[in-house]
Amino acid sequence: MSDTIIFEQPLNERIRTFLRLEFLFKRVDNALTGQTEMHHRDALDGMINMLSVFERSDLKQELMKEIERLSANLSALENTPGVDKQALDALLSDLDENLDALHIQKSGIGQTLRENEFLYSIRQRSTIPGGTCDFDLPSYHYWLQHTQDEIRTEQLRLWFKEFQSVRNAVEMSLRLIRGSVGFREEVAKDGFFQRSLDSNQPYQLIRVELPALVDFFPEVSGGKHRFTIRFMLFDISQRPQQTFEEVPFKLSCCAM
Repeated sequence: MSDTIIFEQPLNERIRTFLRLEFLFKRVDNALTGQTEMHHRDALDGMINMLSVFERSDLKQELMKEIERLSANLSALENTPGVDKQALDALLSDLDENLDALHIQKSGIGQTLRENEFLYSIRQRSTIPGGTCDFDLPSYHYWLQHTQDEIRTEQLRLWFKEFQSVRNAVEMSLRLIRGSVGFREEVAKDGFFQRSLDSNQPYQLIRVELPALVDFFPEVSGGKHRFTIRFMLFDISQRPQQTFEEVPFKLSCCAM
């Protein structure tokens, strides 16, 4: 277990979607480390959730806009004294590659999976609690029981590849945003902290770092003008209450 825990709060819908996708990518990665029926159910469930995310917004265009924005901001640093030009050129090249990969993908993200009748039947039932159990989807049950573990894993990895260009773009965008500024020591008096944000700066993500052994966690709320943090005492049996202690913590307001 890590000595610290980092909590993140997105400040716009685009970054909120990116963080959800990052979570789903990790979930599928973890599921594909195993070869049991439940591992493979979890992997497919994660991919079905991704398709739902893509259907709610024009994610491809959002990703392309974000990469173009990051590329423009980085390009503006080329003549800044002290900038490692070689490292900057490498970052710009990676961004261009991600943008090209999204341009090449002519069809919608995950379109092949949407058109698959077998997966469509699973997607339809997945919105019902327990709706993908054996008697509801005998074809799914057959696939899980009849197909060899290695072949199921290979098929799932093939479907997961449909999201590779998106994954590369999301992960690079988040890496650059998180790395845009380091952590600073702060103190929340009576468990409360508030700060205004410069609306001329493209703040996108608030990050709070705490030692893993403390008894409280942060609840962050905010928008483009200001944000607040309340440190809440953790109690698994009742509603959390705000601590009134003085809380030292580390803060990163990411803008790029």
